Amino acid sequence: MTETYDILVIGAGPAGYAAALEAAALGKSAALVERNLLGGTCLNRGCIPTKLFLGATAPIPAMAAQSRLRLGQGSFTVDMAALQKRKTSLLAATRQAMTKTLETAGVRLISGEAELRGPTRAVVRSADDSQTRIDFHRLILALGSSPGWPELLTPDGEAVLTSDHALDLGSVPESLAVIGAGAIGLEMAQFFQRMGSSVTLIEAAERIAPTEDPEICAQLASMLKRLGVTVRANATVSALERTADGVRVRLGAGEEVSASKVLVAVGRKPNTHFPGLETILPARKKNALEVDENLMLSEHIFAVGDCNGKTLLAHAAEDQGRFAARYAAGKISGPYAPGPIPFCIYGDPEAFRVGPTLKDAQAKNVSCTESKAQLAANPVAQAAAAPHGLVKVLWHDDTVIGVSAVGHGVLHLVTTATIMVAQGWSRSQAENLIFAHPTLDETLRYALLANQK
Repeated sequence: MTETYDILVIGAGPAGYAAALEAAALGKSAALVERNLLGGTCLNRGCIPTKLFLGATAPIPAMAAQSRLRLGQGSFTVDMAALQKRKTSLLAATRQAMTKTLETAGVRLISGEAELRGPTRAVVRSADDSQTRIDFHRLILALGSSPGWPELLTPDGEAVLTSDHALDLGSVPESLAVIGAGAIGLEMAQFFQRMGSSVTLIEAAERIAPTEDPEICAQLASMLKRLGVTVRANATVSALERTADGVRVRLGAGEEVSASKVLVAVGRKPNTHFPGLETILPARKKNALEVDENLMLSEHIFAVGDCNGKTLLAHAAEDQGRFAARYAAGKISGPYAPGPIPFCIYGDPEAFRVGPTLKDAQAKNVSCTESKAQLAANPVAQAAAAPHGLVKVLWHDDTVIGVSAVGHGVLHLVTTATIMVAQGWSRSQAENLIFAHPTLDETLRYALLANQK
């Protein structure tokens, strides 16, 4: 039997799920194929379980901060087995709700492995070996990404882990070496430190969170050290050696770090393999699905989200998925121009950036000034016993082109900052906006109104 759809979507992560729902909302017949779990990496092995783990352990640093001020004492202990059980329950309930949403929208959800059989035809093979032939007008590939690593850091799932493995651990390692201090490594380091692991964070670049503003990175490193995380920046791993007690991480200059387990968090790589695609696009690149300005691989095929390598973030993937569906439905024309995309690091401290860093802007010959404000003067930060951190604003002439922040709760500011960057706010607009008092938002106001240098 052959089924026919206006839009066929492969991959039910953030990009694919958003694309399928958008297509249905526009009155197009749509099918969504997923070979594994609905929700993709973000829901099942990434964004959502990580935030659940950080949320469950949030009382630990909060209580410690108040204890340092001698305002009280006590402890909070998280049961790892109970946390894993809650994770399983929450993710299953979310997948169930997503399935219901798709059904209500009229999207056909198909479980199985898809393969291209021509420019506008695919076959889906289910677990019972049954096959569904599908003809489509447009195909949207949302294949996602996977953890990446160099050969010498190859995980074994026992002593050397990826983030996928780490999120499934049933017990807390006595010590953990985290290789890679991007968002994934920073968030996992905070969680395991809270759970009682002795954590060493290792980064080959000269600073942690190396894509971010240097002052933001320095404050972030300082706050993590204050929490008890050992930070080793500008440290290149030369070898991993299994020992009776775990793993020995050899660094340059004869240095080494020993740990019960190692977490490799050096980034993710786009998933590019899709059976049959090589017959349609034989000359394509292997490191990402290279798309044109409309996120298209060919006349009938789009590639959205992590698999095209543009921006490996769930919210960017969702936006690309919705664009592709609208374009495929003939409701808009290109090119795809998303505007500023916020980058976030979760935990306590938190950090974010919207727009370029000063270095990024200068590399494009954009003349810039900066203004900033410290969290130390903010009453909400003081109430949380977390006065460290700052907000920085990047200006071109009298226009806001970037905002960065680090500190307790600063992600509360990210959407406001994104709006300001997207709309190119001026100082006078900031002066005329009434900020609620007392809120963390006031530090953003002070940063906007501070002297520019």
